[in-house]
Amino acid sequence: MKLIAVTDDSHTVDALTSIISSIQNIVDYVHIREKSKTAHEVLSLIQLLEQADVNKEKLVIHDRLDIALLTQMSNIHLPSHSLPIQKVRENFPHLRIGRSIHSVEEAKQAETDGADYVLYGHCFETDCKKGLTPNGIHTISNMKQALKIPVYAIGGITPNRVHALQQLKTDGIAVMSGIFSSPNPYASALDFSKLCKENSCENKL
Repeated sequence: MKLIAVTDDSHTVDALTSIISSIQNIVDYVHIREKSKTAHEVLSLIQLLEQADVNKEKLVIHDRLDIALLTQMSNIHLPSHSLPIQKVRENFPHLRIGRSIHSVEEAKQAETDGADYVLYGHCFETDCKKGLTPNGIHTISNMKQALKIPVYAIGGITPNRVHALQQLKTDGIAVMSGIFSSPNPYASALDFSKLCKENSCENKL
């Protein structure tokens, strides 16, 4: 099971650079989701991460195709309200494209349109989606049967919920507050990583 750390839009560019640098060798990807920051700030963040020798292949830019192209990034995540996957795929075939989805139907459409993976959520109650009913995790089994591309889960994922997602054959988890709101992001990322690997090993026995 892969581990994706998702930034929570609450840190300065310098603080993010420090955190991401510290966890880059623990997580599989870092999803840069900084909705309130300007294009200039996000661009500065990418440049600082490059200067800090962060592996750019592990970085996923949220929504900002312009920044992905300017910085020659390989991974972009398109939320459901974002650019059409087909258009991005046609014009920039080298990009690895993800899509946020909330149902099996949306997942199937994303795969048909050319997405490389889907991010399903929100799975559990989370402060990031206050007042919104979580979608739950029962749908993941149906998605896994219907799709060939990876299905990742997001939303309220805590260490004690990792095993349940692994049992559903979820390909990976995306963790936001569990890492970036932690007093010790490095230790939290390490805990999640160990759980992902342990559960994956158990499944192979």
